[in-house]
Amino acid sequence: MAFAQLACAVCGTLMVLVPPSAIKTIVDEVIPGHQPEKLVPWVVLAALAWFGRDALNTLRIILNNTLEQRVIFDIRSDLYSRLQTLPLPWFDQKPTGDLMTTIAEDVNAMERVLIDGVEQGLVAILQIIIVGSWMFWHSSGLALVGMIPLPFLAVGALYYTMNARGRYKDVRKATGEMNSMLHDNISGIRQIKAYGMETDEHARFNSFSDRLRRATLRVMRAWSFYNPGMNYIAALGTVLVLYFGGRAVMNDSLTQGEFTGFLFLMPFFYEPVGRLHQLNQILQAGRAAADRVFDIMDATPENNATAGEPLRLAHGHVQFRDVMFTYSGKHATLQGVTLEAKQGQVVALVGATGAGKSTIINLLTRFYEYESGTITIDGQDVRSVSKPALRRAIGYVTQESFLFNGTVRENLLIAKRTATEDELWRVVEAANARDFIERLPEKLDTQVGERGVRLSVGEKQRLSIARALLKNPPILLLDEATASVDTQTERLIQEALERLMVNRTSFVIAHRLSTVRHADRIYVLDLGRVIEEGTHAELLAAGGKYAELCRTSFLDDRNGD
Repeated sequence: MAFAQLACAVCGTLMVLVPPSAIKTIVDEVIPGHQPEKLVPWVVLAALAWFGRDALNTLRIILNNTLEQRVIFDIRSDLYSRLQTLPLPWFDQKPTGDLMTTIAEDVNAMERVLIDGVEQGLVAILQIIIVGSWMFWHSSGLALVGMIPLPFLAVGALYYTMNARGRYKDVRKATGEMNSMLHDNISGIRQIKAYGMETDEHARFNSFSDRLRRATLRVMRAWSFYNPGMNYIAALGTVLVLYFGGRAVMNDSLTQGEFTGFLFLMPFFYEPVGRLHQLNQILQAGRAAADRVFDIMDATPENNATAGEPLRLAHGHVQFRDVMFTYSGKHATLQGVTLEAKQGQVVALVGATGAGKSTIINLLTRFYEYESGTITIDGQDVRSVSKPALRRAIGYVTQESFLFNGTVRENLLIAKRTATEDELWRVVEAANARDFIERLPEKLDTQVGERGVRLSVGEKQRLSIARALLKNPPILLLDEATASVDTQTERLIQEALERLMVNRTSFVIAHRLSTVRHADRIYVLDLGRVIEEGTHAELLAAGGKYAELCRTSFLDDRNGD
């Protein structure tokens, strides 16, 4: 395809030489010789040359656009593939809207350099060479006169290039910041309305938009001087040819036809020069965009993202031994945590906010990597296991149940792509979700909206439990799975969770006594340390931190202890 584009470019450029040759012949031979019978053939030949040039350009543009879209597809695919391999700490530092800007916009800007820049630049250089050769063939002296502006154009382009990159980087940065703010506001539109923040957020959006406006104006202001200035210098070449060529005709050292042909070709010589200036602008924008694209492509992927041993799971026996971890690298989040969950046990993690409960789950799933100590499943170090294999063995139900913008069915099939209709209805019934699904307009094929916005919190949670049931994992992680729901919904969710936890090793994080009181083992954490462990009855009798939490933090247990 690239060679076909090159062939179209070369042939199309050669067509440009036909009309000036026809003009020279008509002016020097046909008109002075009063040969009207030769006029029509030369005019038709010029018209056919123009048609041929434009037809070849049409074909070249089609080929170029086809190649362009293939390249965009490949770059976006590679970029998304790399994003999927990056560790969660990397995403913690990157606004979602900024990443979306890179994939949606920066890839296009970079691609314009790779495809349009190379292709258009090649065509422009070919045209300069071919037209310049014709000019030198007919009059080397006049050709040199016409090229006097070229050094000045080169200096101007160099100066613009040296000062442009920072301006274009500012535009890309401002675009990413504005899109990030917009993404946050659209995601949080309910909070904005609930707190009456519309006016304040509009003002904040305008401030981000104004940064983009000012950054773009700096680019356009520089371009407004650069582009017309370069066009004026190029026009001086035609003026010089007009003066010296006119004198040459009057001195009989150049024919009128050659002079007319020169004047006709001068725009075709400097038009591609002007195109190169425009490509310079594309290049600077593309360089700024490429920096952002390669910031993702060059990021270090997760260690052992796919490589590693298979998980030899026999019992689901999980052990933490003296595990140390920190998010920031300064203050330890976990300090020598040791705990154990035997096959089929329910282990509850209890403690104040920030004690390290969710961190334990994040380390078990290898969303984050611990710094020292060991975490094993059936004696196998989790760091020796491939992450996909490890995560296939773990079910995860979080406080904020995330549903994708699709149907109920599509959100369930994430857990098992080959699940049958009967399997789907079986798991939704076990999750106490059948009643509300049957009330939906299209049942399993009902659209749930972005992040499941068309469902209630309790309905989304029960769908998450159904999804975990369908996955049927030997190890289960429940992070505040009954938080933020009313008592009746909590009962339905708790019943579903009890079915889900049967014959599984389960880790439960909860602030409700009813959720943890029947756990086989309870670990109480404080500032990243395990300070107490035992059953509910043992810990109450000990009268320590757990007993204090039961009195002050947990909801009352209406059934007693």
